[in-house]
Amino acid sequence: MNIFVAPVFFLLLGCGSRVVLSKVSSRKPHILLILADDFGWGNLGAHRKDTDTEAARQAQKEAYTPNLDSLISEGVLLERHYSYRICSPARSSLQSGRLAVHVNTVNPSPFIHNASDPVSGYAGIPRNMTGMAQKLQEAGYHTAMVGKWDVGAATPRHTPQGRGYQEWFGYYQHANNYWTKGGDIKATGEVDNCLNKFTDLSELNATYRGGVLDPSALDATCENSTAADPYCYEEAIFRRQALNVIENHDPSERPLFFHHAFHLVHTPLDIPLAYLQAADERIRPYSFDDDGRRRYSAMVHYLDDVVGELVSAFKRKGMWQDTLLVFLSDNGGPLYRPGSANNHPLKGGKYSDWEGGIRTNAFIAGGILPFSRRGTAYTGVVSVADWYGVFCDLANVSTADAEAAETNAWLQEQGLPLLAPVDSVPGLWDAIVSGKQENRRPILHLSAESVLAWPYKLITGVQPYSSWTGELFPNCSNGTQHSPWFMDTKLFNQRLPDAHSEERWLQDCAHGCLFNVEDDPTEHNDLSGSHPQRLEALQTLLSQLNRSNFNPGRGSMSRQSCMKALEVGGYYGPFLDTEGWYTGPFPSINRVQQLKDALLFALFNVKWVQDALVNITAEFLLPLVQVRYENRLDHCLANSTTTLGAERNSGGEVHRALVLAVPPLAAESALWVSLLFFALIFATLLFHKTKAKVRYAVTCLA
Repeated sequence: MNIFVAPVFFLLLGCGSRVVLSKVSSRKPHILLILADDFGWGNLGAHRKDTDTEAARQAQKEAYTPNLDSLISEGVLLERHYSYRICSPARSSLQSGRLAVHVNTVNPSPFIHNASDPVSGYAGIPRNMTGMAQKLQEAGYHTAMVGKWDVGAATPRHTPQGRGYQEWFGYYQHANNYWTKGGDIKATGEVDNCLNKFTDLSELNATYRGGVLDPSALDATCENSTAADPYCYEEAIFRRQALNVIENHDPSERPLFFHHAFHLVHTPLDIPLAYLQAADERIRPYSFDDDGRRRYSAMVHYLDDVVGELVSAFKRKGMWQDTLLVFLSDNGGPLYRPGSANNHPLKGGKYSDWEGGIRTNAFIAGGILPFSRRGTAYTGVVSVADWYGVFCDLANVSTADAEAAETNAWLQEQGLPLLAPVDSVPGLWDAIVSGKQENRRPILHLSAESVLAWPYKLITGVQPYSSWTGELFPNCSNGTQHSPWFMDTKLFNQRLPDAHSEERWLQDCAHGCLFNVEDDPTEHNDLSGSHPQRLEALQTLLSQLNRSNFNPGRGSMSRQSCMKALEVGGYYGPFLDTEGWYTGPFPSINRVQQLKDALLFALFNVKWVQDALVNITAEFLLPLVQVRYENRLDHCLANSTTTLGAERNSGGEVHRALVLAVPPLAAESALWVSLLFFALIFATLLFHKTKAKVRYAVTCLA
């Protein structure tokens, strides 16, 4: 039996071993799972109740989320929902039901590959883990998804369809361009081994698998449109696709599991002009002094509007009374430029284990909630990995992953990393709807550097973005900016050194900072000195938990991903084991251009060339690119009426970052010029070494 395929036999083995029906209804509910991207704690209106100061009143106007706030007032706010500190691990945890430390803790390109490990030698979720959509499809649901994937793409099994979504419309990577749908550096912070040349927008369903064919979806000419909702804006496309799924569903035949994974509010901070203008009008008599904060506020407004439309569509279909809505954010908001989120009053942000990086906006709503629980809060600890178990319970299927267990026998024989069992805690749904406020997760392994043993939290090592922001963040005063630099710029999947590490607000907790996050949710009072025994106990606990961490060799960037993209019309997608998978028709690409690109990829996929370019870029180009890139994307606005001055954080410090007066230049343009320049230098030297690669490239296109 081929263990690298998910046969129905394995899926059926898990049925019946643990069945927990909802106490609310014996009917399987529709499930609407909404996932926001990089949504800051302080950017949700429900977290902006304070109006004691002028800054607080302005911040409340900027965090405009009337639909989300209304759903929270009719649902259950999850006060202690924890995720992972970055995108792909958080999403891998959600889809697989494993804690991030047991499935994926890194954020590489989805186009890496390690041939020596055919199960886990890829980005994202290992090949033989069962996804939540597979479980729900097994339970009789129609499963559909729109939006960001970011949990793997190397093989068809790594795609949304391979994980159980019968239809999907979206993109594979961390981000893409909202207008062109390309994977440029503004979107991902990376230049990949395909030189960011391809489009990342695909569609998978029963009859078609490949890049999106509708030319209007890729038409970026409407970017400067003053229309309220330009047709080519990516989130507008996603909204239309989502509404089609809902409108075409027949609830009398089977329940619907629909997952809407927003690109919003991840970078690049692209938003229709009409929403920017609405943001300016909405906050009067105040005004924005920082362009990033202005754009972020407008994008949150757009997200809120879409959520309102999705709920309205469920109501029009008569499905809302039988629906569970789960709203989550994948991680805390990014404090770096140009992320522009605000996690006030929590400390830290994305990339850190502080509460602002991992304690996320979350709530549930919908007609299946008991009336007694509506408008309340659940204070128990919830992990993003727990929704796998909740959905299985509501669908009356086991959480057990028979396929992973079967695969482990083979992995053990090969000496490869074993796949962890599902980590979802049992009984969470009943705990939430009962109102008993019991904590089903007394211990939560947050990362290799942090553990929560309620109510105490241990954080170790050097943590970035270790500060508190004020009510209005990011902000400007006297032409200066107050947000740190992005820390994860990559070239060919190799992280470039940060030329401005001193502006990342680093804090070294060494062997341990200790907090009581129930009494001190903003993590101001480090108890490590006054509670040495508790500190030692949590250090021991973290060390023990880390023994089960999952760290497979995931490999490096694969040239095959570039060649496959050329072959299928210029779209990113699966590049291994794809025979017969792509359906076509494929968009035509100029043949001469194909051959030129094939040669270029052959040259740039030589390791020593990549290493040389990484070193040269880090030494000479990156400092210039960073300054110009950040200056262009997150700048201070002229004629601001905000007169708050330099905003102090909760620790009394003033954050300032020097912005050099350089002419605006797109970061990706500078990088392209340099890359192509070095390509010309290396081309002659490499030709005799790369003949085989060139022949391979041309053969693939023949």
